[in-house]
Amino acid sequence: QVQLVESGGGFVQDGGSLRLSCVASGRTFYNYHMGWFRRAPGKEREFVGTVSWSGGSTYYADSAKGRFTISRDNARNTLYLQMNSLKPEDTAVYYCAAGSRLSYRITEYDFWGQGTQVTVSS
Repeated sequence: QVQLVESGGGFVQDGGSLRLSCVASGRTFYNYHMGWFRRAPGKEREFVGTVSWSGGSTYYADSAKGRFTISRDNARNTLYLQMNSLKPEDTAVYYCAAGSRLSYRITEYDFWGQGTQVTVSS
C-alpha cells in the first residue's frame, strides 16, 4: 500500500499560481510513476500530467502544457505540481496517484490521495 496526501490547494485569482504537494508513505515512493488528475464540478476526473519514477520523463494534458510543471523529490517522497497562469476553468479537486505504468489512464493508477481543492476566481 501507498498512502498519498495532497496539500497546497486554495483560492487564487485568475492568472495566479499555486504549488500542490503530494507526500507518499508506505511502500517505496521511487518504485512508482506518479500522476496528477483533477475533477471539476459536474465533470469526470481527467488527466493533468504524469512523471516517471526517476523524474526524467513528464507528459501533460493539452490543457496543462506550458502552464503546469510536474516534479518529484524521491528523497522526500514528495510529488509536486506547479501551476502558473491559472484560469477559472482550472477550478477542480486535484488528486495525485501512484501506478506501475506511465500513463494518462485513470485505470493504470493503483493508489490515490484524497484530493485538494483549487479554486480560481475570475
